[in-house]
Amino acid sequence: MGSREVIDLQGMRVTVAGLGVSGIPAAKVLHARGAHVTVVNDGDDARAREQAAELEALGVTVRLGDGATLPEGTELVVTAPGWKPDKPLFMAARAAGVEIWGDVELAWRLRGPDAAPWLAITGTNGKTTTTQMLASILKAAGLRTAAVGNIGVSVLDAVLGDEQYDVLAVELSSYQLHWAPSVRAHSAAVLNLAPDHLDWHGSMEVYAADKGRVYEGNRVACVYNVADKATEDLVREADVEEGCRAIGFTLGTPGPSQLGVVEGILVDRAFVEDRHKNAQELAEVSDVNPPAPHNVANALAAAALARAFGVPARAVRDGLRDFTPDAHRIAHVADVGGVAYVDDSKATNTHAAEASLAAYESIVWIAGGLAKGATFDELVAKSAKRLRGVVLIGQDRALIREALARHAPEVPVVDLDRTDTGAMLAAVQEASRLAVAGDTVLLAPACASMDMFANYNKRGDAFAEAVRELGS
Repeated sequence: MGSREVIDLQGMRVTVAGLGVSGIPAAKVLHARGAHVTVVNDGDDARAREQAAELEALGVTVRLGDGATLPEGTELVVTAPGWKPDKPLFMAARAAGVEIWGDVELAWRLRGPDAAPWLAITGTNGKTTTTQMLASILKAAGLRTAAVGNIGVSVLDAVLGDEQYDVLAVELSSYQLHWAPSVRAHSAAVLNLAPDHLDWHGSMEVYAADKGRVYEGNRVACVYNVADKATEDLVREADVEEGCRAIGFTLGTPGPSQLGVVEGILVDRAFVEDRHKNAQELAEVSDVNPPAPHNVANALAAAALARAFGVPARAVRDGLRDFTPDAHRIAHVADVGGVAYVDDSKATNTHAAEASLAAYESIVWIAGGLAKGATFDELVAKSAKRLRGVVLIGQDRALIREALARHAPEVPVVDLDRTDTGAMLAAVQEASRLAVAGDTVLLAPACASMDMFANYNKRGDAFAEAVRELGS
């Protein structure tokens, strides 16, 4: 990767905000490069003390239970992406003229002169799947690559590790983009925009602007969703390099400079000679797993970024065929009594749930959890005609129940007044009573899981276990 550093950290006083998956690697990297590192953390539990001891053994200073105070003499703050911008620590840093970076910004600044270019992906939903699809396509083209970023593999590890890459598929959350002002991708995509994390960003406008940062300085292509005008607006507002093109993806017939679908074929009218007359076949819809509409859109976005990087059409097809989606993303668990049981626990917001609900004709919907400030009227109104029945669980289920009363009053609703983990078994049993042969019982909660479960994976596991009990 080369050893050039854009910033000399030797002797610099750096404060790292937050232990955890990004804070600890950042602290280690900064310390190894000669910085005087102090880690501050709000929590002071057994896990935090264990992590602190590991860092203190290296010579890093750790302050537990005090994430609000800016250590004296701080010259740079590196933050975990989830820390909100209005925290007192950051207000103090800004008042003192101290820059605040996330771990993604740190990775970008420490890249060597021969570093692999980034193909970046953001959006409210579909980021992880699209990033994994893109990596699969790039591998099928014989390129050395990895899916990194918000996907669970640290960008810092990828950039500073020994592995040599030709190109990186980088998933970036709105949080990460907020704290990464100088990242400049080869090409980037915003898959979609819907209200999410508004409690963190403060408004939809700020959330969209943070997502739009992914387009800044793009060299080859800004990929947008033709069906989501807000993504195209972000492209128009972006300051890109001369010659960078706007490339749309659509589930309909593509126009010039777009990728789309024609009679079950994914086609490219963007990266071909004479795009006004010609189109290149890339793959069949049946090559996409699963071929639900929103997942075909993900595949088109991944294909657009790969084609922007010069990948041949055959690699798009082979990469999509090789791709296996993660668990808890529209995962078919079992058929019991002619009813399909599908786990989409990853649908943690209304936009994701809407895409999931659109994939099936007749649904018994299991929903509820932590709403994170979301409203459910639009989701229920769009999905009402597909609902055989609804089973509600979780802390904020009343918000969904009220939307159902307004927009789908004829749909039977079972309101389980429970937030214990055993509620999932009861929910699946209730759903099985509402369902008839040919229906799909769909866990697409439209809410976060932390009121009942450690994460959406545990919620999905509980659903799958309950389905297995049903079929035993």
